[in-house]
Amino acid sequence: MKLIIQIPCLNEEKTLPQVVADLPSSIPGIGTVEYLVIDDGSTDKTVQVAEKLGVHHVISLGSNCGLATAFKKGIDYAVKQGADIVVNTDGDNQYYGDDISKLVKPIIEGKADIVVGSRPISSHPEFGFIKKRLQLLGSFVLRSISKTKVKDAASGFRAYSKEACQRIFIHTKFSYCIETLIQAGNIGLRVSSVDIRINPKTRVSRLFRSIPQYLWETGKTMVAMFILYRPGRFFVSMAIPVLTIAFILGLRYLYLVYIIAGGDPERTYLPSLILLAILGLFGALLISLGVIAELIKAQRRLTEETLYVLRTQEKS
Repeated sequence: MKLIIQIPCLNEEKTLPQVVADLPSSIPGIGTVEYLVIDDGSTDKTVQVAEKLGVHHVISLGSNCGLATAFKKGIDYAVKQGADIVVNTDGDNQYYGDDISKLVKPIIEGKADIVVGSRPISSHPEFGFIKKRLQLLGSFVLRSISKTKVKDAASGFRAYSKEACQRIFIHTKFSYCIETLIQAGNIGLRVSSVDIRINPKTRVSRLFRSIPQYLWETGKTMVAMFILYRPGRFFVSMAIPVLTIAFILGLRYLYLVYIIAGGDPERTYLPSLILLAILGLFGALLISLGVIAELIKAQRRLTEETLYVLRTQEKS
């Protein structure tokens, strides 16, 4: 069994030596362990440092394509190199390399397809009160959408089986963390978590500049993935409040016309009737969109299955 540990990097020449030094060279149940550095348009000496450290594989994207793209390129490359398991870790030395053996164990034992390293969020010394609450809330929302039980949805320290790598399709450009979990949960991949340790922060995050930006980007990703993988529920959820208001307006209209006005033909309450019609049509339109989206979802699943078969037939 072959394991490739991938490290997406953007200007990580200072921390990369420590990251590589902490990576395991052997793990029980794994025959071969190799390292892969994905250079996401670094302007420092990240590539030269990686080569000097003897990293087995180094690929350069040529420009800053973003974390999600770097992750996807690394996964595709690792599978083509014959990896049975791919572990993703950060280039800023956030995670303990020794914990990789804990990540891959459920996959080796055939109990999981994806394993997420859960950081000690509640006791994290570098997370403020607000950030801790947001992390916990975000993970709770994601568990509801993804049908998984992952405790730390934002953790980038993860292990993927070969099948998971071949079944995952990245659409977002911001971060793969949320998207892969929602996708995995909705296509039936087995996702589990293990508790991990973390190192002291070495730099500020380059993924986002502020908490509001992170919330905005994360929220967009969650909504987009919810629509993509559970479109029927999304559009019906949107339609229910609209149709409920329309129903209440309908009862109000009947009450005004037949009880208050006593059937007087001159008192038509036309504005209420027009609003009732608009809301009713809008609700019906949302339900129709849900039906169409479910049909498109079925077609997309067939396309993904076809791509999965093609991936499995590619020469490693």
